[in-house]
Amino acid sequence: MIPRLLAIAALAIVTPAIAATAAKPELKVTTLDGKPFDLAAQRGKWVVVNYWATWCVPCIKEMPDISNFVKSRKDVSAIGLAFEDTEASDISAFLRKHPVVYPIAQVDVTAPPKDFDSPKGLPTTYLIAPDGHVAQRFVGPVTAEKLNEAIAKGS
Repeated sequence: MIPRLLAIAALAIVTPAIAATAAKPELKVTTLDGKPFDLAAQRGKWVVVNYWATWCVPCIKEMPDISNFVKSRKDVSAIGLAFEDTEASDISAFLRKHPVVYPIAQVDVTAPPKDFDSPKGLPTTYLIAPDGHVAQRFVGPVTAEKLNEAIAKGS
């Protein structure tokens, strides 16, 4: 009986690592340019899912690094999720001044994608492994170095 309780206690300690985020999250959004993005269609690649906002200075600073990272690796794609309550035209205008090489979709701050927990801070980035599981979550700015390290670990 005691070993079983210890196993349950250990599971309780390990489980909250990525609390409300599904183990293999689904994400189907329409990008600002009107194209569909389906996370499941990206299987076989690492995917950077980046929550950001136009008013978030660390988000703006990391955008070129994420773009360069995606351009430098054929095994990586990305999707930016604009997490703010503003007009899509305002986000598009912002992106003309701060272009990225990956698609951007706007998500509702009151109803974020159901398989991802609501960001506790911005930026928040999820690294999705080629098999679709969440390899790592980063709260705060992410760099190419951090992403490369996470991929090297094969999380």
